[in-house]
Amino acid sequence: MPISLMGYTISIDLFLIVKAILVLVLGYLAVKIVSGILEKGAKKSKIPELVSEFVIKLFSAILYVFVILLAVGLFGVETGPIILGLSASLGLILGFGLQDTLTNLTSGLWIAVMRPLDKAETVQIGGMTGTVVEVGIMATKLLTPDNVVITIPNKLVWGSPITNYTRMDIRRVDVAVGVSYGENLDNAVSKALELISGHPLVLKDPAPAVAITGLGSSSVDLQLRAWTKTSDYWTVKGDLTKGIYEKYGKEGIEIPFPQMDIHLHKY
Repeated sequence: MPISLMGYTISIDLFLIVKAILVLVLGYLAVKIVSGILEKGAKKSKIPELVSEFVIKLFSAILYVFVILLAVGLFGVETGPIILGLSASLGLILGFGLQDTLTNLTSGLWIAVMRPLDKAETVQIGGMTGTVVEVGIMATKLLTPDNVVITIPNKLVWGSPITNYTRMDIRRVDVAVGVSYGENLDNAVSKALELISGHPLVLKDPAPAVAITGLGSSSVDLQLRAWTKTSDYWTVKGDLTKGIYEKYGKEGIEIPFPQMDIHLHKY
C-alpha cells in the first residue's frame, strides 16, 4: 500500500514490516551484546569505572539511533537527508533553549575524566549528602542514608564544591564536650585522652588529642580528636560520644547544661 512520508512515496507490505521489526529486535540485542562485551573489557582494564560507564552509555545511544535509521531505510527512505534534518533541528533546538543539555553532557564527561567522586563514595554536593549510585550522561544520582534518591544535573555537580567523605583511607573524628567552670582541666583532658587511647579502632598515628576550643557561656569547651579508618568513622564517633558522657559521670567531672539565673528585686 503506497503512502506519502516526508515527501517520499513508500510502498509498505507485510514483508517489509516484519523485516523492519526483525532489524530493530536484532539491532537491540546486538547493541546489548556489544555493550556487555565493552563493560567486561573495561572491568579488566585500568580505565576508571566512571569513564568507561559514560563512554559505553554514549556509544550505545549512538548505536540505537543507527539501528532505527537502518530499519527506516528498509522502506526506501533515504536516511542521509533525515540525518541532516535531525542535525539541523538539534542545532536549532539547542540554540533556542536546550543549551543546558549540552552543558550537562560536557559536565558529565569532565566528572568521568577528573573523578572528583566515584560510585559508592559518600559525598556532599550543594548541601545534599548521599552515596553515589550513578553518574549518567546527564545527571548524577545520590542515595541518602534514609534511602531517598537525589538526582542532580551534571552541570550543578561540576559547578558546585564537592565534599568527598570517603575518598581518603582515614578520617578524624571530632567529639565536642563541655566541662563546668572550676573543674580541673588537666584532669578532664587526661581522662578524655585515656578514653580515646583505649578504643580499639582509634589509630595511634596520627596521635589522638584533646583540645580546649573555647570558653562558653556555661562551660569550658573541649574537643576529642581521634583518627580512625574511614569505614569505622561512625562507630568511633558514637562510642566516644557515649563513652565521654559515662566516663565524666564516673569520675565526677560535671558536664553542665545551659542555664539562666534570674534575680528578682523587690521595689
